[in-house]
Amino acid sequence: MTAYVIRRLWQMIPTILGVILLVFFLFNWVGGDPAMVLAGKISNKDQIENIRRQLGVDQSYAYQLWVFVKQVFTFDFGRSWSTNEEVSHIILTRVGPTLTIMVPCLIIETSIAVGLAIMVAYVRGTLTDRMTMMICTVAMSISFLVYIIFFQWLFGFILGWFPVQGWSESFWKNLFYYAPLPIMLAIFVGLAPELRLYRSFILDEINQDYVRTARAKGVSERKVMMKHVLRNALIPILTNLGILLPGVFVGSFLLEVFFSIPGLGREIITAVNRSDFPVIKAVTVYLAILTMIINLGVDVLYKVVDPRVSFK
Repeated sequence: MTAYVIRRLWQMIPTILGVILLVFFLFNWVGGDPAMVLAGKISNKDQIENIRRQLGVDQSYAYQLWVFVKQVFTFDFGRSWSTNEEVSHIILTRVGPTLTIMVPCLIIETSIAVGLAIMVAYVRGTLTDRMTMMICTVAMSISFLVYIIFFQWLFGFILGWFPVQGWSESFWKNLFYYAPLPIMLAIFVGLAPELRLYRSFILDEINQDYVRTARAKGVSERKVMMKHVLRNALIPILTNLGILLPGVFVGSFLLEVFFSIPGLGREIITAVNRSDFPVIKAVTVYLAILTMIINLGVDVLYKVVDPRVSFK
């Protein structure tokens, strides 16, 4: 396993370099002249040239690329073009509120979805199974924005159980006072598609020969479902979690905007609206690197879940 991990880490280097080149190309050729964007409509040639010198975009592309590579590996993207705040400080301070919301959401949502998927798959073909799938389909058909408005109206204004907006400097106050409503909303919205997906994974395993063999040997149904079916179904479940995990660090744009959470998702929206390229480039590159690391972690977990998996 150690050799496999080292090999995968070595293979990440050209991938990271490819991401850096792609991001650099997009923001320098496709993104337009940032000096023109920051200068606004009322500007002259001297002002634009002055802005270009301040931003460093008047240098050659080779020099700008070298500066960009150094920024990636030193975690120093300079300062925001809009707020003059250090980009590294923006990311480090904004990722905390995002994780406060998204980590509990992912853990609770996955646990509930897997548990319900096992129960629904166990009674497959019954009225309970069909009704559950119908409710999931209806829930998935409703816009996320509708859920936000309804949850804020019901639990915030009518019942008064949770604050609709706000955030503080205290982690525990945020977690138990401001975060419960957006967490509950995110779980409610994400549970339906996850339940349908995990149910299909479990049903694929239920129909395998080894399940029928275990039942023929007199193994209890609970042991069959928990030890044999669930363990083999964890492979595709882990794959799906590997796809979802990078989004945990970016957060939900709608949740952070409507609940006034100072997270990374809302910061990205603000940076896009202001054409704040340093912030956007930093988040894009580090999210790509994080995705590669998470994929490696998921591949290693395959071996932990199923010892039959071999690394090649």
